[in-house]
Amino acid sequence: MQDRIRRLFLAMIEFDRGYPDLIQHFTKVHSYARLIAASEGIDPHMAEVLEAAALVHDIAIPLCIQKYGSDAGPNQEKEGPPLARKLLGELGGFTEKETDRICTLVGEHHTLDPIDGIDHQILLEADFIVNSFENGHVRPTLEHTWRRVFATPSGRRIYGTMFGLSD
Repeated sequence: MQDRIRRLFLAMIEFDRGYPDLIQHFTKVHSYARLIAASEGIDPHMAEVLEAAALVHDIAIPLCIQKYGSDAGPNQEKEGPPLARKLLGELGGFTEKETDRICTLVGEHHTLDPIDGIDHQILLEADFIVNSFENGHVRPTLEHTWRRVFATPSGRRIYGTMFGLSD
């Protein structure tokens, strides 16, 4: 694991101190994002930026619950980028361009249209894999998600296999 990803991972564990469910969630999303990116053969630098985005994608949940009484996606997409930018700046090691892309991904990680690059697609897929399990989605929802969200061959394969779906 790259040093700056390791340091960000540990910083996010500290950031979400006392919220083991959030820590477990971003850990799983990171793992699936990394797996899908490797399986799709995306550029290693883009994959590393994607990994960082996967680690911080839900950074705004505690703030949103406190501020809005809800962790709804639009609230996360609004509040997440400034929090991610602050954490990345304090941690160091990410360029301004990388930080901008990470924050863009955080700000659109619930946005299905338009898809802004393969890294955005992979982050969506990784998050949906984890959310579908954690939220106990039923078969019709799983099938709809599989058809609507999953575009990468490896993401489709992972999701389809996990939930017993087939074309």
